[in-house]
Amino acid sequence: MTADFDIDALGLLEDGLRKAMLAASGPELDAALADLGWADMLSDVPDLAIPLVFRLLGETGSHASVLNDVLLETIGAEPGGTPPMPYAGGDWVVWSRTPVEDPTLGDLPLHVVPDGELMRMGEARKAVGWWLVGSARAMLALARQHALDRVQFGKPIASFQAVRHRLAETLVAIEGAEAVLSLPSSDSPDLTAMLAKAAAGKAALTAAKHCQQVLGGIGFTDEHDLHVHVKRTLVLDGLLGSSKELSRKAGAGLRARKSVPRLAEL
Repeated sequence: MTADFDIDALGLLEDGLRKAMLAASGPELDAALADLGWADMLSDVPDLAIPLVFRLLGETGSHASVLNDVLLETIGAEPGGTPPMPYAGGDWVVWSRTPVEDPTLGDLPLHVVPDGELMRMGEARKAVGWWLVGSARAMLALARQHALDRVQFGKPIASFQAVRHRLAETLVAIEGAEAVLSLPSSDSPDLTAMLAKAAAGKAALTAAKHCQQVLGGIGFTDEHDLHVHVKRTLVLDGLLGSSKELSRKAGAGLRARKSVPRLAEL
Protein backbone atom coordinates (compact mmCIF):
# COMPACT_ATOMS: atom_id res chain seq x y z
CA MET A 1 0.00 0.00 0.00
CA THR A 2 2.80 2.38 0.86
CA ALA A 3 5.45 1.00 -1.48
CA ASP A 4 6.08 4.38 -3.09
CA PHE A 5 5.96 6.32 0.18
CA ASP A 6 8.46 6.10 3.02
CA ILE A 7 7.56 7.31 6.51
CA ASP A 8 9.04 10.77 5.97
CA ALA A 9 7.20 11.23 2.66
CA LEU A 10 3.93 10.18 4.24
CA GLY A 11 4.47 12.64 7.05
CA LEU A 12 5.12 15.46 4.61
CA LEU A 13 2.06 14.53 2.58
CA GLU A 14 -0.15 14.48 5.69
CA ASP A 15 1.23 17.84 6.81
CA GLY A 16 0.54 19.34 3.38
CA LEU A 17 -2.99 17.98 3.28
CA ARG A 18 -3.75 19.16 6.82
CA LYS A 19 -2.49 22.68 6.08
CA ALA A 20 -4.60 22.83 2.92
CA MET A 21 -7.72 21.73 4.80
CA LEU A 22 -7.16 24.21 7.62
CA ALA A 23 -6.78 27.03 5.09
CA ALA A 24 -9.67 26.31 2.72
CA SER A 25 -12.94 24.47 2.28
CA GLY A 26 -15.36 23.68 -0.54
CA PRO A 27 -14.26 24.51 -4.10
CA GLU A 28 -11.09 26.22 -2.84
CA LEU A 29 -10.07 23.02 -1.10
CA ASP A 30 -10.96 20.99 -4.19
CA ALA A 31 -8.46 23.10 -6.12
CA ALA A 32 -5.81 22.74 -3.42
CA LEU A 33 -6.23 18.96 -3.31
CA ALA A 34 -5.95 18.83 -7.09
CA ASP A 35 -2.64 20.68 -6.86
CA LEU A 36 -1.46 18.17 -4.24
CA GLY A 37 -2.15 15.28 -6.64
CA TRP A 38 -5.41 13.92 -5.22
CA ALA A 39 -6.50 12.41 -8.56
CA ASP A 40 -3.23 10.51 -8.99
CA MET A 41 -3.30 9.31 -5.39
CA LEU A 42 -6.85 8.05 -5.76
CA SER A 43 -5.98 6.21 -8.97
CA ASP A 44 -2.58 4.82 -7.91
CA VAL A 45 -2.80 4.28 -4.14
CA PRO A 46 -6.48 4.37 -3.13
CA ASP A 47 -5.87 2.26 0.00
CA LEU A 48 -3.58 5.03 1.25
CA ALA A 49 -5.28 8.09 -0.20
CA ILE A 50 -8.86 7.43 0.94
CA PRO A 51 -8.20 6.85 4.65
CA LEU A 52 -5.70 9.72 4.83
CA VAL A 53 -7.71 12.39 3.02
CA PHE A 54 -11.09 11.57 4.52
CA ARG A 55 -9.78 11.16 8.06
CA LEU A 56 -8.13 14.57 7.82
CA LEU A 57 -11.36 16.11 6.52
CA GLY A 58 -13.00 14.89 9.70
CA GLU A 59 -10.22 16.05 12.00
CA THR A 60 -10.01 19.54 10.49
CA GLY A 61 -13.76 20.12 10.06
CA SER A 62 -13.25 21.14 6.42
CA HIS A 63 -15.10 19.69 3.45
CA ALA A 64 -14.51 18.97 -0.23
CA SER A 65 -16.38 17.20 -3.02
CA VAL A 66 -13.90 14.30 -3.12
CA LEU A 67 -16.57 11.69 -2.33
CA ASN A 68 -17.80 12.23 -5.91
CA ASP A 69 -14.34 11.25 -7.13
CA VAL A 70 -14.32 8.02 -5.13
CA LEU A 71 -17.68 6.95 -6.54
CA LEU A 72 -16.72 7.85 -10.10
CA GLU A 73 -13.38 6.04 -9.81
CA THR A 74 -15.16 2.94 -8.49
CA ILE A 75 -17.53 2.69 -11.45
CA GLY A 76 -14.94 3.78 -14.02
CA ALA A 77 -16.81 6.95 -15.00
CA GLU A 78 -15.31 10.17 -16.30
CA PRO A 79 -14.06 12.49 -13.53
CA GLY A 80 -15.83 15.73 -12.68
CA GLY A 81 -19.38 14.44 -12.33
CA THR A 82 -21.77 14.51 -9.40
CA PRO A 83 -23.43 11.09 -9.12
CA PRO A 84 -26.60 10.89 -6.98
CA MET A 85 -26.00 9.25 -3.60
CA PRO A 86 -28.54 7.44 -1.40
CA TYR A 87 -29.40 9.09 1.88
CA ALA A 88 -31.09 7.76 5.02
CA GLY A 89 -34.84 7.40 4.76
CA GLY A 90 -34.92 6.63 1.05
CA ASP A 91 -33.84 10.03 -0.27
CA TRP A 92 -31.19 10.75 -2.87
CA VAL A 93 -28.76 13.68 -2.77
CA VAL A 94 -26.13 15.25 -4.98
CA TRP A 95 -22.89 16.69 -3.63
CA SER A 96 -22.41 19.87 -5.63
CA ARG A 97 -18.93 20.88 -6.73
CA THR A 98 -19.96 24.54 -6.56
CA PRO A 99 -21.38 26.49 -3.60
CA VAL A 100 -25.06 25.92 -2.81
CA GLU A 101 -26.90 28.96 -1.47
CA ASP A 102 -29.46 26.95 0.48
CA PRO A 103 -28.02 23.48 1.19
CA THR A 104 -30.50 20.82 2.17
CA LEU A 105 -28.38 19.20 4.88
CA GLY A 106 -26.26 21.27 7.24
CA ASP A 107 -23.43 23.32 5.79
CA LEU A 108 -22.42 20.74 3.19
CA PRO A 109 -23.31 21.52 -0.47
CA LEU A 110 -25.87 18.72 -0.64
CA HIS A 111 -29.31 18.97 -2.17
CA VAL A 112 -32.06 16.41 -2.56
CA VAL A 113 -32.81 15.04 -6.04
CA PRO A 114 -35.83 12.97 -7.15
CA ASP A 115 -34.03 9.65 -7.45
CA GLY A 116 -30.82 7.94 -8.42
CA GLU A 117 -29.34 4.63 -9.50
CA LEU A 118 -27.71 2.16 -7.14
CA MET A 119 -24.04 1.57 -7.85
CA ARG A 120 -21.04 -0.02 -6.18
CA MET A 121 -20.56 1.97 -2.99
CA GLY A 122 -18.08 -0.10 -0.99
CA GLU A 123 -15.11 2.26 -1.27
CA ALA A 124 -17.30 5.33 -0.91
CA ARG A 125 -18.87 3.94 2.28
CA LYS A 126 -15.42 3.33 3.70
CA ALA A 127 -14.42 6.86 2.71
CA VAL A 128 -17.36 8.35 4.61
CA GLY A 129 -16.48 6.01 7.47
CA TRP A 130 -12.98 7.46 7.69
CA TRP A 131 -14.48 10.95 7.58
CA LEU A 132 -16.75 10.05 10.53
CA VAL A 133 -13.81 8.59 12.45
CA GLY A 134 -11.83 11.77 11.87
CA SER A 135 -14.73 13.86 13.18
CA ALA A 136 -14.98 11.59 16.21
CA ARG A 137 -11.25 12.01 16.88
CA ALA A 138 -11.66 15.78 16.69
CA MET A 139 -14.55 15.74 19.18
CA LEU A 140 -12.60 13.51 21.55
CA ALA A 141 -9.59 15.86 21.41
CA LEU A 142 -11.80 18.85 22.24
CA ALA A 143 -13.46 17.06 25.15
CA ARG A 144 -10.15 15.74 26.49
CA GLN A 145 -8.57 19.19 26.46
CA HIS A 146 -11.62 20.69 28.19
CA ALA A 147 -11.48 17.97 30.84
CA LEU A 148 -7.86 18.81 31.54
CA ASP A 149 -8.48 22.58 31.66
CA ARG A 150 -11.80 22.73 33.52
CA VAL A 151 -11.40 22.80 37.29
CA GLN A 152 -14.17 21.92 39.74
CA PHE A 153 -13.84 21.32 43.48
CA GLY A 154 -10.19 22.23 43.19
CA LYS A 155 -9.19 19.62 40.61
CA PRO A 156 -9.47 19.08 36.83
CA ILE A 157 -12.67 17.28 35.87
CA ALA A 158 -10.46 14.80 34.01
CA SER A 159 -9.81 13.23 37.41
CA PHE A 160 -13.51 12.41 37.89
CA GLN A 161 -14.42 8.81 37.14
CA ALA A 162 -17.64 9.64 35.26
CA VAL A 163 -15.74 11.93 32.87
CA ARG A 164 -12.94 9.43 32.36
CA HIS A 165 -15.44 6.67 31.56
CA ARG A 166 -17.13 8.75 28.86
CA LEU A 167 -13.82 9.60 27.23
CA ALA A 168 -12.64 5.99 27.46
CA GLU A 169 -15.85 4.63 25.93
CA THR A 170 -15.48 7.11 23.10
CA LEU A 171 -11.90 6.05 22.41
CA VAL A 172 -12.85 2.35 22.41
CA ALA A 173 -15.67 3.03 19.92
CA ILE A 174 -13.34 5.00 17.63
CA GLU A 175 -10.56 2.44 17.64
CA GLY A 176 -13.03 -0.37 17.06
CA ALA A 177 -14.40 1.46 14.01
CA GLU A 178 -10.88 2.10 12.71
CA ALA A 179 -10.10 -1.60 13.04
CA VAL A 180 -13.13 -2.54 10.92
CA LEU A 181 -12.33 0.16 8.36
CA SER A 182 -8.78 -1.16 8.08
CA LEU A 183 -9.81 -4.73 7.30
CA PRO A 184 -8.59 -5.92 3.89
CA SER A 185 -11.11 -6.80 1.21
CA SER A 186 -12.73 -10.13 1.98
CA ASP A 187 -14.95 -12.55 0.09
CA SER A 188 -17.80 -10.17 0.99
CA PRO A 189 -16.42 -6.66 0.32
CA ASP A 190 -19.86 -5.04 0.22
CA LEU A 191 -20.76 -6.52 3.60
CA THR A 192 -17.42 -5.44 5.07
CA ALA A 193 -17.95 -1.90 3.79
CA MET A 194 -21.49 -1.74 5.18
CA LEU A 195 -20.35 -2.90 8.61
CA ALA A 196 -17.38 -0.52 8.54
CA LYS A 197 -19.58 2.47 7.70
CA ALA A 198 -22.07 1.42 10.38
CA ALA A 199 -19.34 1.06 13.00
CA ALA A 200 -17.89 4.46 12.09
CA GLY A 201 -21.31 6.10 12.28
CA LYS A 202 -21.99 4.57 15.68
CA ALA A 203 -18.56 5.63 16.93
CA ALA A 204 -19.07 9.22 15.78
CA LEU A 205 -22.54 9.39 17.33
CA THR A 206 -21.10 7.98 20.56
CA ALA A 207 -18.39 10.63 20.47
CA ALA A 208 -20.95 13.38 19.91
CA LYS A 209 -23.03 12.22 22.89
CA HIS A 210 -20.21 11.64 25.35
CA CYS A 211 -18.12 14.66 24.37
CA GLN A 212 -21.14 16.93 24.64
CA GLN A 213 -21.67 15.61 28.16
CA VAL A 214 -18.05 16.30 29.10
CA LEU A 215 -18.12 19.82 27.65
CA GLY A 216 -21.45 20.67 29.25
CA GLY A 217 -23.13 23.96 28.32
CA ILE A 218 -20.13 25.33 26.41
CA GLY A 219 -20.51 22.51 23.89
CA PHE A 220 -23.85 23.92 22.74
CA THR A 221 -22.46 27.35 21.85
CA ASP A 222 -21.47 28.56 18.41
CA GLU A 223 -18.23 29.87 19.92
CA HIS A 224 -17.01 26.31 20.55
CA ASP A 225 -15.92 24.04 17.70
CA LEU A 226 -17.81 21.00 18.94
CA HIS A 227 -21.08 21.95 17.26
CA VAL A 228 -19.42 21.91 13.83
CA HIS A 229 -18.36 18.28 14.25
CA VAL A 230 -21.68 17.22 15.78
CA LYS A 231 -23.67 18.66 12.88
CA ARG A 232 -21.26 17.13 10.36
CA THR A 233 -21.56 13.74 12.04
CA LEU A 234 -25.35 13.78 11.90
CA VAL A 235 -25.26 14.49 8.15
CA LEU A 236 -22.49 12.07 7.23
CA ASP A 237 -24.03 9.22 9.22
CA GLY A 238 -27.05 9.36 6.89
CA LEU A 239 -25.02 9.54 3.68
CA LEU A 240 -24.83 6.22 1.76
CA GLY A 241 -26.94 4.61 4.49
CA SER A 242 -27.13 5.38 8.19
CA SER A 243 -25.54 3.18 10.84
CA LYS A 244 -28.97 1.83 11.80
CA GLU A 245 -30.02 1.13 8.21
CA LEU A 246 -26.76 -0.56 7.27
CA SER A 247 -26.74 -2.73 10.41
CA ARG A 248 -30.27 -3.90 9.66
CA LYS A 249 -29.47 -4.51 5.99
CA ALA A 250 -26.36 -6.49 6.83
CA GLY A 251 -28.22 -8.50 9.45
CA ALA A 252 -31.07 -9.30 7.08
CA GLY A 253 -28.61 -10.49 4.46
CA LEU A 254 -26.82 -12.76 6.90
CA ARG A 255 -30.09 -14.25 8.11
CA ALA A 256 -31.15 -14.92 4.55
CA ARG A 257 -27.83 -16.63 3.77
CA LYS A 258 -27.77 -18.45 7.13
CA SER A 259 -24.03 -17.97 7.29
CA VAL A 260 -21.58 -15.43 8.66
CA PRO A 261 -18.36 -14.77 6.71
CA ARG A 262 -15.11 -14.37 8.61
CA LEU A 263 -14.29 -10.66 8.40
CA ALA A 264 -10.95 -10.95 10.17
CA GLU A 265 -8.57 -13.69 11.20
CA LEU A 266 -8.64 -13.82 15.01
